[in-house]
Amino acid sequence: MGFFRFMSSMAGRVTRGVAGLLIFLLGVLIVSSNPLWVIAIVVGFVVMAAGLLDFCIFAPLAGKPFMGPKLREALKK
Repeated sequence: MGFFRFMSSMAGRVTRGVAGLLIFLLGVLIVSSNPLWVIAIVVGFVVMAAGLLDFCIFAPLAGKPFMGPKLREALKK
């Protein structure tokens, strides 16, 4: 569960926020050259929101809570 422990930590939140921002900006920069820009913008926004709003998209796939505080509490047990 090291992945989820990292993702629910402050370092994981910052990493998701920065990665989301970079993906979002990449989507904005490739607007004119590729039709996949919309996907990059949406994915970037979701990843950035996950970091800022403290939720983990992948946690429910492993049977863990979606929201950061509940995930951190579940990982302590």
